[in-house]
Amino acid sequence: MTETASTPTPTDAISARKIAVVGSGYMGGGIAQVLALGGARVALADVSAEVARGNYDRLLAESDQFVAGGLFPAGSTEILKQNLWAAKDIEEAVADADFIEEAVPEVIAIKHQTLARISAAARPDAIIGSNTSTISIAELSGPVINPERFLGVHFSNPSPFIPGVEIIPHAGTSASAVGTARDLVHAAGKQTAVVKDVTGFVLNRLQYALFHEAAQLVEQGIATADDVDTLVRTTFGFRLPFFGPFAIADMAGLDVYNFCYKSLQTDFPERFATPRILSDLVEAGKLGTKTGAGFLNVPAERTPELIAYRNRAYVAMQKLLDELGPAPIG
Repeated sequence: MTETASTPTPTDAISARKIAVVGSGYMGGGIAQVLALGGARVALADVSAEVARGNYDRLLAESDQFVAGGLFPAGSTEILKQNLWAAKDIEEAVADADFIEEAVPEVIAIKHQTLARISAAARPDAIIGSNTSTISIAELSGPVINPERFLGVHFSNPSPFIPGVEIIPHAGTSASAVGTARDLVHAAGKQTAVVKDVTGFVLNRLQYALFHEAAQLVEQGIATADDVDTLVRTTFGFRLPFFGPFAIADMAGLDVYNFCYKSLQTDFPERFATPRILSDLVEAGKLGTKTGAGFLNVPAERTPELIAYRNRAYVAMQKLLDELGPAPIG
């Protein structure tokens, strides 16, 4: 069964906005689709007018394919034609923009050069976001005029279909810039989390920590890559669309987690040192949902409701996977 995707209803937070996306490749182009479908007027810019126009045409063709496949709602391509346009250069794209998203390659020199052009040509009050996935926002802010308007706005690929966006202010970013960026992202139908400016931020520190451990398991001959992927998909990864690591830990019992850390330390004393934040909670008798207090402090009386939701969610996930069938890998 194919379900038609829904597009967020344009709101004043975005429909009156003029936005520029600098870098029109698959990442930047996807971001432009999201914002344009949300109702903003979006300019695409790249190294040349020809590249921007070619990617504009690609985005419209992709939209037609997504509509045909039920991934975008009917009428999406028409909305993109109304709201999306290809600029001749960066300066034209950003000249009248309220918000600018930089999405050029993850090379500091390229980003610095691009951000210098953006901030020189943009209005002094225009907010500038970077889609960097790992580079410190403070380090990127050097060429930006009025750096209080600069922050990280990190979408994930494929941005039309991944709902989460990481918002990363640097120490000098204004609260109003953060609020405006979040409002725009929310109005485009996405969810945000505001995190501090450290290398890798949160998303990629977690993602690469998992990959690092997975790679070591394969390198050491403990499991094959296929076996690791199978276990991740069908065990703790199966829970992740519904619950983050802290909710999962609370439901499992923080005393159980504390014990498992001690077991892991028999062979890996440094790699799996017990987090202080966990041991402090256990020492205080805050063991998760069974005591009504843990990382998320879910009241004990809500535990039956939570467990019922969990069970329904996992059954629904399995039905979806059965319907889709296995991914075409291998």
